[in-house]
Amino acid sequence: MAIILTAVGFMTALGLVLAVLLVLANKRLFVFEDPRIDQVEGLLPMANCGACGTAGCRPFAEQLVKGETEPGKCTVNSKSMNQIIADFLGVDLGATEKRVARLACDGGGNVAYVRANYSGLPSCRAAALVAGGGRGCSWGCLGFGDCEVVCGFDALYMNKQGIPVVIEDQCTACGDCVTVCPKDLFSLHPVSHRLWVACMNLEFGDEAEHHCEVACTACGRCVQDSPEGLIDIQDNLAVIDYSKNSLASTVAIERCPTGAIVWLEADGRVIKGRDARKVLRKGALPVV
Repeated sequence: MAIILTAVGFMTALGLVLAVLLVLANKRLFVFEDPRIDQVEGLLPMANCGACGTAGCRPFAEQLVKGETEPGKCTVNSKSMNQIIADFLGVDLGATEKRVARLACDGGGNVAYVRANYSGLPSCRAAALVAGGGRGCSWGCLGFGDCEVVCGFDALYMNKQGIPVVIEDQCTACGDCVTVCPKDLFSLHPVSHRLWVACMNLEFGDEAEHHCEVACTACGRCVQDSPEGLIDIQDNLAVIDYSKNSLASTVAIERCPTGAIVWLEADGRVIKGRDARKVLRKGALPVV
């Protein structure tokens, strides 16, 4: 009996010592978290897309409460909801230009030649591992739609020619399509970047057109017609200097013979220049 009482007493004393240690540790290691973080997080869209520059809505809420960023940086939330957050925190709304994903290719099946049949997993990444996917243009879109699958905002769809189309209103610039594309054809741009080179082919002239009828041929007409420095030819490809975006206009696209350089309207229309070759073919080109 004495042994049992001794054991019970020891365990009781040990429990009290541990309880005291836990209380002291809790006080010592306690980190205060502003309760406003939970409230602000509840006002965010919970998309966790990363468009604001943070890893998700929670870290963004923490930065907002600390005053390290502005509610307007969230381009997924509505402006009215961002204003509610600004009023709640007593800060300015702030603003940031919406960014969207842009695809540097327009080589659908009706204009881009396929040099070899690919038979395997219907995935761009899988096809790219097999001799580049079979396209004549080594830089072109493979058209299996990995980007459409990975997009969690239904901001992408594959058109009839097997080319991804971005829906600007739904795009959050999360970057998933950028990551998944094995050809690195996607990049994130402010919506004000309307002048666009829809090509990544680095071959010159006839060789580029031999593989794709809408490829950039490095003819230089866009460079000649544009304000100095806006466009340059680098590695046989027209490259736009977006630091001079205010100088951009449809003038640059008018004499492009293949329509590789285009103007993107806010309503989704793709405008090609007057000299661009008219593509009437609807069906896919044969494998050659």
